[in-house]
Amino acid sequence: MKRRMLLGAVAFGLLAPLTAEAQTANNLAVLKGLAPVSALMDKPAGQAALASDYTVTAGIQHGVIRQPTLLPFEAQEQQALRDVFITEGNLAELSDGLGTTLGSAYLARAHYLDRKTFTSLSPAVAELIAYSISLTASDAGSGKFFFANGTTDGKTAVSADAEAIFKDIDGQVDIFGKAYNLPAGSPNGDKYGDSRPFQTIKFIRPIVGPDYFNAPADNTVYNFGPMMNLINSPSFPSGHTTYGYTGAILLAELVPERFQQMIARGAEYGNDRIIVGAHYAMDVLGGRTLATYDMAHLLANDAGYLGQTVKHAAPVTDYQAAVKAARADMVKALEAGCGNTMAVCADADTGRFSDAGNNAAFYASTQTYGLPGVFPKNADKIEDVAKLAPEAGYLLTTAFPSLSLQEADQILTLTEGPGGGFLDNGSAFGVYSRLNLYAAGGEAAALAATKATATH
Repeated sequence: MKRRMLLGAVAFGLLAPLTAEAQTANNLAVLKGLAPVSALMDKPAGQAALASDYTVTAGIQHGVIRQPTLLPFEAQEQQALRDVFITEGNLAELSDGLGTTLGSAYLARAHYLDRKTFTSLSPAVAELIAYSISLTASDAGSGKFFFANGTTDGKTAVSADAEAIFKDIDGQVDIFGKAYNLPAGSPNGDKYGDSRPFQTIKFIRPIVGPDYFNAPADNTVYNFGPMMNLINSPSFPSGHTTYGYTGAILLAELVPERFQQMIARGAEYGNDRIIVGAHYAMDVLGGRTLATYDMAHLLANDAGYLGQTVKHAAPVTDYQAAVKAARADMVKALEAGCGNTMAVCADADTGRFSDAGNNAAFYASTQTYGLPGVFPKNADKIEDVAKLAPEAGYLLTTAFPSLSLQEADQILTLTEGPGGGFLDNGSAFGVYSRLNLYAAGGEAAALAATKATATH
């Protein structure tokens, strides 16, 4: 199956600033969930979080803060340069999270032939990817200009309902531009607001090497242009990270034998946006939370997420059925490609995701990026996922169907990351910023294995 994708029309705007349309009901729910970022300058804790965000972002990009990355730092920089290209058509760039064996089998069927043309594993897989990526992209795109200058596209006023989101919490636009001394319209800044790290940080460590297509490149041509011009593309939330986590979670659901590795791949993809100088840590956390929230609602067959009209995708009216059909195609293709069962092929991995300890340490480093808390009432509080966001459990039950939704929500609660972060205001959306899908995936797999043993 081969499809042609025009670069100028991709959902995340690879060559042009991201644009957005009038907010949908789902967009508004996500904007409200992300809105606490707009009130960070109103209190000392928020100001401290913003200051730390800038310091951590610069430290990671410069290599001063050495994370437990999956590759040596210089090699990780090269990976980050390759990760700039968004393979939204078939998730090819994310498929190395499947491991060297299954990943190779996947790429044999689903890969990019050039920057415009790609193949897909099957129609069912292609349609599921397209709908998932386009839907979450709509939410990310809606946030870009909303948080930059309170518009839908840089100039068109938002609805009264959207305006009320700011008013209800005394939020303000262009938080990153104001906090980092490069407000909207400043020389060398984003004319709309929320200028990116490569604009606000005085020195950006250069990364020179081949891009995804092995063409000579560097992070400058993928930030300032001409390969990708992000000068007037507001920073928050990260569209790349939204794509990376959406795709990683989707592949984790389709290939549960590699659930944790795929979640680690999503974390790596988002973190690589910091390494190339394109995003702040908060942008990445915002994109991760958005993607996880949306994917949970999709997997739960939330009526508000079904049958939506989104760019570049046919409507999906039963997401659970679509996942089931795509998984059947995935298993058939990958087992044929690797010549054995999924379980055996999943274990045959010699790549950077083959060390579970490394994966866990790296994922943990990206859970909060060490940013100080903003909502102290939630800092030492365990938030009950079943009460706040019961649909979250579908993130685990879809991959491990022997688990009940109650068991899955309990696992998500017990494995939560630190509370009180800049999005963790006690809301149903905010709790998604705490979910540790890597740890939860490990617990879910262990419980599923125990149940399987008990039934034999």
